[in-house]
Amino acid sequence: MSDELPQDFEEEYYQINRDILQSFNKFRPPLNIYRFREDVSRIISYFKVGERLSKEQTEELAEMVDAGVIFVSRADQSVYVKHISHQLDLVLLDKHLLEREIADIFQVALTRRMQAFFEQPVKVVYDKVQEDIFTLTEYLWQDLSRIKALARRKHQEHTLPNHSVNSGYVGLLLHIMRLPDDFNKEPKNRQTFDRAALGFFLHDMGMSKVPPFIRSKDKPLTPDERQKIQTHTLSGYEMIARLDIKYAEVENCVNHHHERLDGNGYPQHLSGSGISDLGLVCAVADSFCAMCSDRPYARAMDPMTAAKALCDDVKRYPSEITKLLLNHLVNERR
Repeated sequence: MSDELPQDFEEEYYQINRDILQSFNKFRPPLNIYRFREDVSRIISYFKVGERLSKEQTEELAEMVDAGVIFVSRADQSVYVKHISHQLDLVLLDKHLLEREIADIFQVALTRRMQAFFEQPVKVVYDKVQEDIFTLTEYLWQDLSRIKALARRKHQEHTLPNHSVNSGYVGLLLHIMRLPDDFNKEPKNRQTFDRAALGFFLHDMGMSKVPPFIRSKDKPLTPDERQKIQTHTLSGYEMIARLDIKYAEVENCVNHHHERLDGNGYPQHLSGSGISDLGLVCAVADSFCAMCSDRPYARAMDPMTAAKALCDDVKRYPSEITKLLLNHLVNERR
């Protein structure tokens, strides 16, 4: 059937499968639905939002979906993205989504999930965070280069959920750039990859324990307020224990993302090889994403300028990692 479609057809519509159809409200789908008429080689409206499908139509629709002639419009992408983001595993099933559309879906879904977790950091909510992040790693495991499209979807405004998603993407980008080409050919590597991803997204979880008025303050912090900020890594470690997260990768990201090579970081003032490898990656990702977003006390820096600043700060940040980041940005601009 797909061979009979006009060449530019997929630029305007995407085909839905049975899994996607079953995720819709059975009688009131959330967006307009179209049918491809093979006899005249054109698409026609089948269902409009606001209408109600009859029982007979739902059965007919299912049959036509199986026949490969049912589509939704890319003009309704925002509705589709919002819908799929609530059932994230569907991105693994829908083969008609473009890479950029999948990136939009992950950004919406993961930001919402992180927001819920920071508002209520309990086990049942954490389990949903882990489930969604492992859906992300399943998607990436099929083709690690997909991280590039995701890393382009960075939030501009600095909020805790936004920063966590931004850092998660950039951390994964840097991590993947340092992996051997055949890393995802070895199944045993999948577990460490999953756990590293969790660490990048959860590294700042302890900030949820810092009062919002301190996090959003647009004036210099008092010594007491600065102390509260600097205890967020300890708070994060305590949350790991309370949530029973027994992954060294997560612990390293939470504990080490504010440590610096020269020993002038916190909380333990570790230096050099005393800082975990994932902790160093997370430190670069965390700093870069903070620098590139609009914070209450500072405007966002241009990403290239921020990356160059990190590259120049060789006493605190590892050059091997900061240069990878800068080279990636240079290549993205070509």
